[in-house]
Amino acid sequence: MTDQWVTFSQLGIAELVYLKGEIDLANANDIGRAIVARTSDADAVLIDLTAVSFLDSAGVRLLDFIVGDLDDRGKPIKLVVGERGAARMTLQLCSFRTDLLATDLERAAAELGR
Repeated sequence: MTDQWVTFSQLGIAELVYLKGEIDLANANDIGRAIVARTSDADAVLIDLTAVSFLDSAGVRLLDFIVGDLDDRGKPIKLVVGERGAARMTLQLCSFRTDLLATDLERAAAELGR
């Protein structure tokens, strides 16, 4: 069921999570469960939000939970938000951690490797 919003692949050492469409109260819990199940053993995580058309507070809470969980386990994470778009705008409005945001996937992957 979550295939319409989330897909996974591998990029180097990182589990790559692609999110798309609307991430909101209706689907955030299902998406979160899928991400946690897939990333629990990952060395690092990249979440690509460039195809997200809408992100509400439930989506922000989901990202905050995932970031906190990975931080607690000492696993690096980067969020790819592009230079503009719904995800970037929402995360900036919420004062989300800017050190986690990257404009493109290549830059995010390179920053994870540092």
